[in-house]
Amino acid sequence: MSGRPKLKVCWISAGVSSFVSGWLERETVDEYIYIDIADQHPDSLRFIRDCEKALGREVKILKSDEYDSVEECIRACGHVGNLRTGFYPCTNWLKKRVRKKWEYEHRDYDITYVWGFDVDETERADRLIDAMPQFSHVFPLIDKQLTKQDAHGLCAELGIKRPAMYDLGYSNNNCRGCVKGGQGYWNKIRKDFPEVFEDRAKMEREIGHTILHDENGPIFLDELDPNAGRMSEEIMQDCSIFCQLAIGG
Repeated sequence: MSGRPKLKVCWISAGVSSFVSGWLERETVDEYIYIDIADQHPDSLRFIRDCEKALGREVKILKSDEYDSVEECIRACGHVGNLRTGFYPCTNWLKKRVRKKWEYEHRDYDITYVWGFDVDETERADRLIDAMPQFSHVFPLIDKQLTKQDAHGLCAELGIKRPAMYDLGYSNNNCRGCVKGGQGYWNKIRKDFPEVFEDRAKMEREIGHTILHDENGPIFLDELDPNAGRMSEEIMQDCSIFCQLAIGG
């Protein structure tokens, strides 16, 4: 047994599942943390404040001290990222580096993390345990056999309005204009956030790299068929710590 002090932490991603998991463990969690990014929907911070009220606790907000936005990271890197390698500059620099810095500052603690994986994500939970053996892990939704839908229902019962991105029809509360999205996703962004779509399209041309690709090669956003893709059939995970583990933990 280690003689180091123990610390139980819940990283709230501004998604419903991570909050509900933290709420279920509220009697034993020592610290709640949220990493803020300029590209998040403004309603995300409202959600975090509502979470604080329900938890009766402060949610500590961390931000990168290097970059403010997804576009800043992409321009600095010169490309948007790569699904094959799993490296995305925005995920790496705006989230992973922030978390790693926090972990280094708390290296003298025995840390337990609380995760928002639901009962349908047990394989992801197992892979996370294998990827982060230096920490202990708790999965409240899995332990209680709760689905993502159950988490949303509990959030509503607690009187908390879920983040606006869900009500707009997105399956998660990633940044507006997430570079991991497919053709259907980007056509919805074109409709819901035209200024984001236009900014990303302009950025693609300036850096010479595209977000989207198909079997025929790269697709620039300003050439994307407005009827292409079907977001309901596209797989897009939450941009959470688990995504960060795909690029080296």
